[in-house]
Amino acid sequence: MSQTRDQPYHVVHKLPPGDSPYVRAKHVQLVEKDPEAAIVLFWKAINAGDRVDSALKDMAVVLKQQDRADEAVEAIKSFRHLCSKQAQESLDNVLIDLYKKCGRLDEQIELLKQKLRMIYHGEAFNGKPTKTARSHGKKFQVTVKQETSRILGNLGWAYMQKGNYTSAEVVYRKAQLIDPDANKACNLSHCLIKQARYTEARSVLEDVLLGKLSGSTETKTINRVNELLQELEPWQSIPSSLTTKKSSLEDAFLEGLDDLMNQWTPYRSRRLPIFEEISPFRDQLAC
Repeated sequence: MSQTRDQPYHVVHKLPPGDSPYVRAKHVQLVEKDPEAAIVLFWKAINAGDRVDSALKDMAVVLKQQDRADEAVEAIKSFRHLCSKQAQESLDNVLIDLYKKCGRLDEQIELLKQKLRMIYHGEAFNGKPTKTARSHGKKFQVTVKQETSRILGNLGWAYMQKGNYTSAEVVYRKAQLIDPDANKACNLSHCLIKQARYTEARSVLEDVLLGKLSGSTETKTINRVNELLQELEPWQSIPSSLTTKKSSLEDAFLEGLDDLMNQWTPYRSRRLPIFEEISPFRDQLAC
């Protein structure tokens, strides 16, 4: 207890040190817990050029929490040019979450594809093999491999929301090759059910049922698997569809990923090993 008393005020309340517009905004956000006032102060920090990278990102997060996600999108688009090069990737991640919140799926998909291009070109993580991420106040390392799988998972989810299950299937299969987990397996199974490919859908769930994938024992995963099995039950004696509906990808980006790689030949020397793991899907790709 005495140790906490001896610590500076900003350390106790997890605030940046000093007395500037940004510091005052963080105080109002975290200590006074007044989001609307914090938004006003974050704007003042941005206009004053005070820690603009953090001010813009933090303001966007608070706007999202206040169900003002569309405003947050416009703020980032309008003022990101004031931020450093190092902050752009982080701002993109915030934008992806905002697009998801707003239901702006086409913009979300385009930005996710842009991030995949950056990984291919070796530009992700500012050229480093790992980056430090933060979740619930804890820092941890994320590899390019994990980031690629995460982006593909988000892309698969976005295609599912659009009802484009064929494209979502292709994306989830790629993601599972790189960093398999139970959640993506359930989503893949769902995509196969929607295409009347019931035997394949059940087969995908087998690895989850056997506990072979990360997250298989989580309660929400077990519940999801049971829901999918219930969907499959009426179709046990009915053969799966033998035909695969042609993907309706607007620009065939992911189904044409290998072709895009061939177009990026000048960058071949910077190609990351992770894309070699995706290459077995070349026979499915058609730009």
